[in-house]
Formats: sequence, structure tokens, C-alpha cells
Amino acid sequence: MEIIKNFGLDPVFLAAQVINFLIILYVLKRFLYKPILELLKKREDAIKEGVRKNEEVRILLEKASSEEKAVLKRAEAYAKKIIDDAKSHATETAKEIEEISKKQTEKIFADASLQIKKEAIETEKRLTLTVSKVAIEFLKKSLEQLFSEKEQKEILKKALKEMKI
Repeated sequence: MEIIKNFGLDPVFLAAQVINFLIILYVLKRFLYKPILELLKKREDAIKEGVRKNEEVRILLEKASSEEKAVLKRAEAYAKKIIDDAKSHATETAKEIEEISKKQTEKIFADASLQIKKEAIETEKRLTLTVSKVAIEFLKKSLEQLFSEKEQKEILKKALKEMKI
């Protein structure tokens, strides 16, 4: 004990201070430490929940991003298909129009050729008729001086028969 007295410590005060310390420790532990620990535990749980939700949101965001990319790829493929279909349809339509135009042109040429042939035949008939009339008139003029009227009529009849008029 002498060491304690050398340092100037009184054992009664030391015991009282130890008891005071234990009482304060008990009060702090009972009324302050547990609520603070509970508050810290709640904060830790809230932080963990926030981190977990953040991770879930990140995963959902990644899924949404990948789905968005997939949807964009499908939309792009669909748009390309529509464009290709439109191009092929336009090509087919152009070919059909070209074929129709060719057929119409050929028909117009055929009709024109037929009309030209008809007109040529008609013109030839008129020309033949005109030439025949001129020949008959020439023959009449020539026969008037050489033959009698009765003979002229027979010769003209014969000439007309041969000309098939």
C-alpha cells in the first residue's frame, strides 16, 4: 500500500472513482450505447439495403440496355427487310410496266402495220379502178374510129371481162 500512498492516491477515493466509473459505464451502456448501436445497426442495414437495391437497379439497367440493343437490332433488321421488299416490289413493278409498254408498243405497231396494209390495198384497188377506167376510155376512143358500134360493145365487153371489172 505504500506505493499507493507514495503516488498520493487514497484507496477510498480510488474505490469511489471505480464505482462511479462503473455506474457511468452501466448508465451509458443501458441508455446511450444500445440506442446508438441500434441506430448504427439500422443505418448499416439501410446502407446494405441501398447497396443491394443499387445492384438490382444496375442489373435491371444492364438488362434494359441489352433489351434495348436487341430491340434496336430487330427494328433495324425489320426496317432493312421493308426497304428490301420495297426495292424488289419497285423492281418488279418497273419490269411489269416495261413489259406492258412493250406489248402496247408492239400492238400499236401491229395495228399501224395492218392499217397501212389495208390502206395500201384500198389505194391499189382505187388505182386499178382508175387505170381500168382510163384504159377503157382509151380503148373507146381508139375503137370509135376502127369498128362499128356493135363491134365496139363486144370488144369492150370482152376487155372488161378480162380485166375483171
